[in-house]
Amino acid sequence: MTATTSTHDNGILAVHSVDEFVFSVPDLGKARHFYTAFGLDVRDEGGALALYTFGHPHRWARVLPGGDTKRLEWISLGIHASDETRFRQGLATKGIATIAPPAHAEPTGIWIEGPDAMAMQLRVADKSSPSQPAPREFPPASANAGRSPSRSKAQPTRPLYLSHILLFSVDVDAARAFYEDVLGLRLSDKSGSVIAFLHTPHGSDHHLIALAKSNGGGLHHSSWCVPSFDAVGQGTQQMAEAGYEKGWGVGRHVLGSNYFRYVRDPWGSYAEYSFDIDYVEAGNTWPAADHPGEDSLYVWGPSLPEDFIVNHETAVR
Repeated sequence: MTATTSTHDNGILAVHSVDEFVFSVPDLGKARHFYTAFGLDVRDEGGALALYTFGHPHRWARVLPGGDTKRLEWISLGIHASDETRFRQGLATKGIATIAPPAHAEPTGIWIEGPDAMAMQLRVADKSSPSQPAPREFPPASANAGRSPSRSKAQPTRPLYLSHILLFSVDVDAARAFYEDVLGLRLSDKSGSVIAFLHTPHGSDHHLIALAKSNGGGLHHSSWCVPSFDAVGQGTQQMAEAGYEKGWGVGRHVLGSNYFRYVRDPWGSYAEYSFDIDYVEAGNTWPAADHPGEDSLYVWGPSLPEDFIVNHETAVR
């Protein structure tokens, strides 16, 4: 029996995955170029771009044609089929009304308005968040021969799966309470009322969803698991060669422990290469804590870009 099955059998009511996040951009061509260079499997589906990882059947995100800037349109959260009725009952008990789905969204599942007026879909889906720690590949031990991959034969970085998304929020504490009390997520760590990291009790990376203080809602970054530190470096290089030199990293986070490189997209938000993030096993309790502000960002790495936490989605509204 898997850990995920055991938590479900124990009656824990919680979303188990970010099944999909959907955002719009002014130029699908630029989005295609960026995410293809990043190493994702970018497909045309129904007038939008669909983001997959190579070798994995799951669709992690969609990019719709939009207005003058990037805009997070909605997020779809995966739930177990046997929990749908329980979620409907819980929402009714808490006085949370269902809403009509946004344009271009499937009318299936349960649609509600989440924090910062974000449309959220709770839909029955297979668990796509990881059910075990991410793979960790390291060079072999020294054995009287070179261990570095050859630059001439180096393969481009291709992420394995979506690790998490970080959302902007006007009120991090209120948003965190909603994700915990309504959707069943649990706090991993936080730093005051500025940032919070949440995981699912069904098993996930250190954070499935993170929340950062801002003047409105929106998407700060999507984070994609890669299997090695070399993959972070190779990804940094391939994106620079594709014209995307701006970003932050390489560095290492304190909260989550992962090594990172954030690459700035054409609209001021980021896609992150993430290696070796902490994992919260299903059924286990993570020692959540409130950390000093200096620990909310990184142990080591380059200085933070001045506009790293600017919410470009609200800047033009």
